[in-house]
Amino acid sequence: MEPIPLDADRQQSLKTLTAVLYALYGASVFFGVTALIAVAINYLKGRQVAGTWLASHFRWQIRTFWFALLWAALGALTYFIVIGVVIWFLEGVWVIYRAVRGWLNLNENRPMYYQ
Repeated sequence: MEPIPLDADRQQSLKTLTAVLYALYGASVFFGVTALIAVAINYLKGRQVAGTWLASHFRWQIRTFWFALLWAALGALTYFIVIGVVIWFLEGVWVIYRAVRGWLNLNENRPMYYQ
């Protein structure tokens, strides 16, 4: 299925929003609440990117949030046996990786999942 084309102004506006969301996800490693803000915006603005190449970025960001939340909970449950600290560290590295990888694809006007 071919993505829906966007006019230049609309694409730039949605690209800027997506870049801001990546920054919020990256910042969530230090300030967890920014991930909540980002995922809320992902869900609220999701219809605006539906069918476009930017939809894959929103899907990538939403999945980043939910898997990070899962790993954070697992880290909290295992915190008292020390492995939780390792899980939290690895989760932080993973979130930063996902934010950077997404941002790089966004800057090259590529969807997250491409051939």
